[in-house]
Amino acid sequence: MSTTPASPVTPPQTPPQTPLQAPTPRSRERRYDTLRVLLHSPTFIVGAVIVLWWIVCAIAGPWIVPLDPYASDPLNSLTPPAQGHWFGTDQLGRDVLSRVIVGARDILTIAPLATLLGTLAGTALGLVVGYFDGWVDNVIGRAIDAVLALPLVIVALLALAAVGASNATVILVIGITFAPITSRTVRAAVFAERHLDYVAAAQLRGENALYIMFAEILPNVLPPIIVEATVRLGYAIFAVATLSFLGFGIQPPSADWGLALSESYTLMAGGAWWTVVFDAAAIASLVVGVNLIADAVQGAVDG
Repeated sequence: MSTTPASPVTPPQTPPQTPLQAPTPRSRERRYDTLRVLLHSPTFIVGAVIVLWWIVCAIAGPWIVPLDPYASDPLNSLTPPAQGHWFGTDQLGRDVLSRVIVGARDILTIAPLATLLGTLAGTALGLVVGYFDGWVDNVIGRAIDAVLALPLVIVALLALAAVGASNATVILVIGITFAPITSRTVRAAVFAERHLDYVAAAQLRGENALYIMFAEILPNVLPPIIVEATVRLGYAIFAVATLSFLGFGIQPPSADWGLALSESYTLMAGGAWWTVVFDAAAIASLVVGVNLIADAVQGAVDG
């Protein structure tokens, strides 16, 4: 009697496992959606128009001013706003409108650079503290808390009094004082990412800590960093103007708005209000414009 050979038993096939990949930080469609939200946001449009106007003044100021902003005319000092001097003249007879226009250059150079420095340093610090945690977080975190306990202006004044006032030192001091604030935001974002699967997969592949922090985690925490940077820019503008007003920021003969307020605010008692109001309005409008952009960006990112 013939027997049919039994067919070999095939072991059950397990589906191939795909390696864990880091989630895309923001897909192309998501970026386009965010951009569309911003372009349809009245808040963003108004803020962008204000900031763009001052950027144009900062870049093209010397070519669009009606008069030489540095030319003194003692015979026409403290002239009220009128035709020929639409914003009046200051105590040296200089045209206030021309000085307001060119005064945007220094503040729109120093404030963004200081914000960039603070954002880069704070991001690096926040990545380290958030990723390693433990004693690293305890030591560095306590140092950050100690710095944040001091008012920004006081810290900046002490530093500038020690090293001397110049544009470079103002950028450095404001950037360093902003770094701990930014690091707190980045640290919180890293805490939410460091235990996810894509970080564990990178660790299993043997990637070093620097690669994981900057190549894996950083792209996924960029949205809060961008929001933080736009918010810090508004504070940086106000800080630069404050330091210039106190004599520790931008130095003469600059037409900087804060410096102009420092030189002219005592004249208001004599009725020369125009020497102060227009520079103060310029500072306020720029800060408001940046804050409107920051609010719109935060709403778009959170949405």
